[in-house]
Amino acid sequence: MDIAGQLKAVHRAVRRGETVGVLLRRTYDAHADDVWEAVTDPDRLKRWFLPISGELREGGSFALEGNAGGDILVCDPPKLLRVTFGSADSIVELRLTARDDQTVVELEHTVPLELAQNGSGALYVGPGWDGGFLGLALYLAGEATGDPVEAANSPAVQEFNLGSIDIWEAVVRDSGTATEEELAASVAVSRAQFAPDLG
Repeated sequence: MDIAGQLKAVHRAVRRGETVGVLLRRTYDAHADDVWEAVTDPDRLKRWFLPISGELREGGSFALEGNAGGDILVCDPPKLLRVTFGSADSIVELRLTARDDQTVVELEHTVPLELAQNGSGALYVGPGWDGGFLGLALYLAGEATGDPVEAANSPAVQEFNLGSIDIWEAVVRDSGTATEEELAASVAVSRAQFAPDLG
């Protein structure tokens, strides 16, 4: 896997206002309808991300196996999916924009300022979403094989995660949304969570 290339393919940003949010953007060499199905069809989603269950429609709810669940607030194929994620105040919005044979995917995850406190919270979710963007890229390229959870814990992906953490640390620092002490504490937690076998 070209770790550096995969990391470079994603644009990342952090912002703090009434909410704290992380934004990821990547362009995929696939039609929007194909990408939409890959991120919403249960049979396809489990091949690169996680098994999902629930009433998968606008107004319904979902549960990702071994992860968060929530309510489906907006489902407008193949452009927009907005869900709560883990709690009613944690919102994930997935936006797809078709560009000829490519699709720009943006994911924004926001939580209230009172919950996140500062931008260093990006280190708790950003590397995980980076892993999701990586899994989707490998799947759409026909390179994702085997159990995605097992792959996510592999040495190669943990090395990818360390690179992701370094990038998110720089993004948060550049955003001015956290102190150096807050950032250092979040980096340590993120390394333990996303790269436990690499120290």
